[in-house]
Amino acid sequence: MRDFVAWLSETPLSIALRESFVLWPALEAAHVMSIMLFAGTIFMVDLRLLGIVFKKVPFSEMDKRILPLTVAGFILLVITGVILVYSKPLVYYYSAFFRFKMVVIVIAMANIGVFHKMVQKGQAAWDTDEKAPRAGQISAIISLASWIVVIILGRMIAYDWLQCEKLEPGSFMHTFTHCKPMEVAGLDLDLELNLGEIS
Repeated sequence: MRDFVAWLSETPLSIALRESFVLWPALEAAHVMSIMLFAGTIFMVDLRLLGIVFKKVPFSEMDKRILPLTVAGFILLVITGVILVYSKPLVYYYSAFFRFKMVVIVIAMANIGVFHKMVQKGQAAWDTDEKAPRAGQISAIISLASWIVVIILGRMIAYDWLQCEKLEPGSFMHTFTHCKPMEVAGLDLDLELNLGEIS
């Protein structure tokens, strides 16, 4: 995998993307806007499940109106995220924050799946209630916590606090990030990390 990532970082398009003064900031801006759309709409639904906002709005009505925006935000998020990773594959590959972010995203997506497959089946019984049943509230809390952590971890990728050279060889974090010498495929990861990316 490491060899593939090193090869990917040397492809012409990857180099062009990370060296672009226009396209790279545009991609990051699009990714951040996608996060706002996706997470923002999810937070609205989660807060409705907890009975904090929109208490008088039936959940089914809110879901019907907001779900298309959530899906649109997710699609844009995936597209821009994949391109950003492709542009700096070595940075992301060796980033503990990025790896933790992927783990939390899996947890968040599993939570969404459980909610739609199990909790939402009985929606007709609590559709107009001020709060969802306990299972729905637990799902909402997991969702809120997960996506907040994902956003924080994404922001932390820009910092070098857990960069390989700062980790003790043999430690969990050193192993978790698959650390090897930082100069891989001729790239200076310190320079790339200091570009201030937000993803």
